[in-house]
Amino acid sequence: MIRTNVFEDKEATMTSFLNGLNKDIVNVVELHHYLKIKDMVHITIKVEKQLEKKKDCAKPASYLGSFQG
Repeated sequence: MIRTNVFEDKEATMTSFLNGLNKDIVNVVELHHYLKIKDMVHITIKVEKQLEKKKDCAKPASYLGSFQG
């Protein structure tokens, strides 16, 4: 957009950004207060990391299934 000299309203940019995100992330990001796209990106990154941690904790340990007694 910069190369083509196309300028977009800040709110339109934030809306486009949100529309490209996973619904689970959007649901959490929308609960936070942000004024700038930079703030929105930082919140999104934090939420993404939290969701990854939850997903990793929910995975069963592979070594438990290999026990032979």
